[in-house]
Amino acid sequence: MRPDELIAFEEEIAESFNNGQIRAPIHLYSGNEKHIINIFKNVKKEDYVFCTWRSHYQCLLKGVPKDILKKDILAGKSITLCYPEYNIFSSAIVTGSISIANGRALAEKLKGSSSHVWCFVGEMSSETGAFHENVKYSTTHNLPITWVIEDNGKSVGTETEPTCGINTKDLADSLFQLKYKYGATNVDIIYYNYTMTYPHSGTGVFVEF
Repeated sequence: MRPDELIAFEEEIAESFNNGQIRAPIHLYSGNEKHIINIFKNVKKEDYVFCTWRSHYQCLLKGVPKDILKKDILAGKSITLCYPEYNIFSSAIVTGSISIANGRALAEKLKGSSSHVWCFVGEMSSETGAFHENVKYSTTHNLPITWVIEDNGKSVGTETEPTCGINTKDLADSLFQLKYKYGATNVDIIYYNYTMTYPHSGTGVFVEF
């Protein structure tokens, strides 16, 4: 898919939300289209993708048909989108998909499969013990998993730099150090930062049902 196609889909969902057609939270992407498209150039059909509550783009790029995806979002499933037939899963729980993704990677290795696992997390989730422990485990056992850190500079609606003292350079440096902390070259971490136009949840429009 092209960037404009991804943007058009999110704009369509935003309009449906503003019109009161979605009676549940939605989490929209914006500003990261080129980054995520480049990542998905390496994602194979048989690969597994695990996401956060913001996963519309991943679902589209993994092959979920637009009409099916939109129907599920309109039904209130925006933050829990799961399509086993396309090997893509989302979790509305912070760090909720990290350990599951690692378990999937372990299963694929034990099976001798050629499938790879891709796990998307936010920049603040990458600061948690859950993330670091799973990266260490995947490194120790040489698991077929890539960790993708998406940095939008916010923890929910809070700016991470002035509040937490974490800026893009510091985070990128810490991830680089983590990548080589165990003297391993098999730790696969992708990091990118972007600026969103939508708020953490919704569209910024107050909607009455």
